[in-house]
Amino acid sequence: VKFSHSGRYMLTRDYLTVKVWDLNMEARPIETYQVHDYLRSKLCSLYENDCIFDKFECAWNGSDSVIMTGAYNNFFRMFDRNTKRDVTLEASRESSKPRAVLKPRRVCVGGKRRRDDISVDSLDFTKKILHTA
Repeated sequence: VKFSHSGRYMLTRDYLTVKVWDLNMEARPIETYQVHDYLRSKLCSLYENDCIFDKFECAWNGSDSVIMTGAYNNFFRMFDRNTKRDVTLEASRESSKPRAVLKPRRVCVGGKRRRDDISVDSLDFTKKILHTA
């Protein structure tokens, strides 16, 4: 759980989603973002190798308009609350140079994929971003 800078909202993270709660409205979250919905079909195997128990942190930007959380394969996800757009980026020493611009990454589930897409079957579950700031 992370509280927003304004103190009005609370951010929670479960295995598949990030949820924004308004503290004045406790019945249900006001926003829900899918973090890695492509893993839904793999939940049984993730349970067997204890990945299902990974605790991913989440964070707000300074104006509470963007949410960031970690994922597998050295990926982290960012969600813009105003535009509802999201992006997946990779944090890896091997693939980036100092001051390099990170390029968006995409995980594909089906057989059809673009050149830079990564198959859900080739994700490395030992490389994970659990802590964010």
